[in-house]
Amino acid sequence: MLESLTISRQAIERTVRLVTTARLRDSVLRDLVDASELEALSEIEGATSNRRIAQTRGAGDVPSNELRYGVPHAHFINASFAYAKPREPNRFNGAERGAWYAGFEVETSLAEVTFHLTQALAATGDFNATVEYAEMFASFAGEFVDLRLHRTHQALDPDKAIGYPVGNAMAEEARARGLNGIIYPSVRNPGGTCLVALFPHAVQSVAQGDVYRLVWSGQPEPAVDLVTG
Repeated sequence: MLESLTISRQAIERTVRLVTTARLRDSVLRDLVDASELEALSEIEGATSNRRIAQTRGAGDVPSNELRYGVPHAHFINASFAYAKPREPNRFNGAERGAWYAGFEVETSLAEVTFHLTQALAATGDFNATVEYAEMFASFAGEFVDLRLHRTHQALDPDKAIGYPVGNAMAEEARARGLNGIIYPSVRNPGGTCLVALFPHAVQSVAQGDVYRLVWSGQPEPAVDLVTG
């Protein structure tokens, strides 16, 4: 599959991934116990955390020695690879291995997140929700499959049933060749650009940015506000 595609060496100073602000908060146990009990209870919490389990013994197709340790926001990097969705694969990852998705522009990341959250709300029949997302910046360098010159590729089909199986096959081949990821035109934000990192080591210099609030008030289109700037 990759023989007909562009493989390019890139140095990308900043991309934007959005994570829910709930992930920025301290352990849910911290407010429930005193310091003497926290360490013991954290072990219990860790027993049910996919990310912590992955860091100890791996998760799915992600061995523990692939994950990041001792770098800023390593837990965010590791969580993105440990929390795959068994019943809902993404465009470039399946049930056994997650990936780090980001946009070149925050508008692109917001469009992508909004699309998927709106679909989830549509499935419940209730367009009432408030969610806050924080920017997580990251830089990248290395070789990538570059789909910006292949905008009609089947992996970019808006129909998940068509695009996702092809995208997953592409990602598997790219990983086998040791490529850091895939750069591709945003399917949900025309003119925008996305990147998916296929290996934890590819995600560099992670830092937190602004927080955005998305509010659905009975309609499929949410209001989007910058909370901190």
